[in-house]
Amino acid sequence: MSMEITFLGTGSAYPSPTRGASALVLRREGECWLFDCGEGTQTQLMRSHLRAGRITKIFITHLHGDHFFGLPGLLCTLSLQSSPDPNKPPVDIYGPLGLRSFLWRSLELSHSQLLFPYAVHELVPTRDQCPAEEFRDFSHLDRGEVPPQGPGGRILRLDPGEGSYLLEEDEQLVLRAFRLFHRVPSFGFVLEEKPRPGRLNVQKLKDLGVQPGPLYGKLKGGAAVVLENGVRISPCEVLEEPIPGRKVCILGDCSGAPGDEAPRLCRDADVLVHEATLDDTQQEKAREHGHSTPGMASGFARLCRAKRLVLTHFSQRYKPAGQAGEGDADVAELGRQAESVLGGQEVTLAEDFMTIEIPMKKGKTAALASPE
Repeated sequence: MSMEITFLGTGSAYPSPTRGASALVLRREGECWLFDCGEGTQTQLMRSHLRAGRITKIFITHLHGDHFFGLPGLLCTLSLQSSPDPNKPPVDIYGPLGLRSFLWRSLELSHSQLLFPYAVHELVPTRDQCPAEEFRDFSHLDRGEVPPQGPGGRILRLDPGEGSYLLEEDEQLVLRAFRLFHRVPSFGFVLEEKPRPGRLNVQKLKDLGVQPGPLYGKLKGGAAVVLENGVRISPCEVLEEPIPGRKVCILGDCSGAPGDEAPRLCRDADVLVHEATLDDTQQEKAREHGHSTPGMASGFARLCRAKRLVLTHFSQRYKPAGQAGEGDADVAELGRQAESVLGGQEVTLAEDFMTIEIPMKKGKTAALASPE
């Protein structure tokens, strides 16, 4: 079961010739999930190996333009490439409260009609996710105005017990959102696969008189079997330890997070995608604008014991490797700053169209060193 992340835009504030605005795609089992959709994302999709028509879910981390101004245009283009299908499931869109109104108004004012259904599921933020003077309550927007054919969706509130928002759960995975602190309420997302059954101990099965065949499948699926001689075999007797699933954490813009749920939910992540807008020498400025530096991102990764840290959302002043001209800042310095916090362990600097594969687990993997 393949899983990979492709970065479509790794720059902050606006798209440039060297870095697109924020967007990445997580591909799993042929489905594409889009995280953020800055201006120009659909053009980046066209330049990539991905197929926009495979997008089934979209996640918006926060309502700053460089993270969602590309969404109405992308939806309209997907519609132009679609055929009416009453049985097609809706595209699920998750984002902060206010996103549904933005999309509905954008499509309404531009007389755009989509040929496929979509549903906007809004996360209700808490007041401690941004400075008090920046908080806006959008719960009143378009109240009672959205027509019956308008976008549906759920209103999702913070579960005080879990400290997170449960977005989806099925027999294979759990998808949650958690709070971040930024100039406007921001969110991170955690996709975690559930453990898979361990391998069958074939030798023990043979010793018990079980030959290869349908009984193997039943035991692997978690069902006990009874042999012809009346002996009952439970799965726990012949299965090795369950194999942990993969965990991917994708964070929106932030300079921190309320409470302690963010490091807890990101604990032992296989891949942690974290912003690093400015270098460590500008930490005060970064915090003032609700952003992180490489050192701040690495500190969070170390706290979480993340196995791989990927930095993105760089200021446009930091040019991609090999493209820095005279007087330009080199993004490689941000990597060195991050690695110094992690004792030299390699940190990935995201570039547009970079793809990172996330292999299935076969056993325990060493994590980043945790604090003393």
